[in-house]
Amino acid sequence: MAQTSATATPERRSGSGGKRQGLLPYLYVGPALLVMAVITFYPLFYQVYLSFLNLRAVNLIAGPDWVGLQNYQRILGSLTSEFYVVTGRTVLWTVLNVACHIIFGIFLAIQLNKRGLKGARIYRTILILPWAVPVVVTGLMWRTTLFDFNFGAFNQILRSLDLPAVSWLQNPTNAFIAVVLFNVWAGIPFMMMVASGALQAVPDELYEVAMVDGANAWQRHWNITLPLIRPAMIPATILGIIWTFNNFLAIYLITGGGPAGQTDILLTYIYRVAFLGGQFLYSSASAVAVIVFFILIGFVLLNVRITNAMKDSE
Repeated sequence: MAQTSATATPERRSGSGGKRQGLLPYLYVGPALLVMAVITFYPLFYQVYLSFLNLRAVNLIAGPDWVGLQNYQRILGSLTSEFYVVTGRTVLWTVLNVACHIIFGIFLAIQLNKRGLKGARIYRTILILPWAVPVVVTGLMWRTTLFDFNFGAFNQILRSLDLPAVSWLQNPTNAFIAVVLFNVWAGIPFMMMVASGALQAVPDELYEVAMVDGANAWQRHWNITLPLIRPAMIPATILGIIWTFNNFLAIYLITGGGPAGQTDILLTYIYRVAFLGGQFLYSSASAVAVIVFFILIGFVLLNVRITNAMKDSE
């Protein structure tokens, strides 16, 4: 009996120690979860709650009423509503930017990875500057020094060629072209860095064998370069789509969504509905934000599925 008791005591002690060790990870992540709950989850749930009210400037003090799904019905109910126009513009904005980021990014990466290129490090440093410099600085610089009608560099060049100056920020089409130009310039370095890193893992022997077989430069890049860098470029492309879809600052700094909301994407449209125009339609803006949230959740799930980010490592 004494031996049995002596044997059971360490087991009980080990069991209590195991429970303490099992609680230890939760104690470590507890503060982080608390911070996330305060700064992320609470605003998210509160925004969903606001989307079921009719909160706006006129009833801000008196208190809003519960309207259920009316905000969503008003936003999504008509195919001619402004929401669908802005969504279509956002899709066009995203496709144009990401396509240019990928094409020019891969092209520059290939050029920088050529053998014997002198000053490659200097070129990389220069080309990465648009990504490294804060977008607030570059956005204001482009607006004031490049797109200004009277003194902007683009119009100065046109005038020097005896061509008429372009109203970059007052005409809707020109303003959209202006923000696309700016965002393409700002986003290329990211894709260039990803493609350049992927190219470092491509064996030179493959190109040498292809040259012996008579493949030209285009055939070598199409059949060797692109297939081998695809695993790195696919998740980078999805991230680029998410970032471009959410790129509030590029629009806000260059055009502010103008003229007359003609360059708004979904995020600047939410800002305009909530804070501009004098009506302060907070609940309508919250409903649009919730819809955008679920769109972005779809992109995130696609990214996780393609990259296997949540797959347990073996």
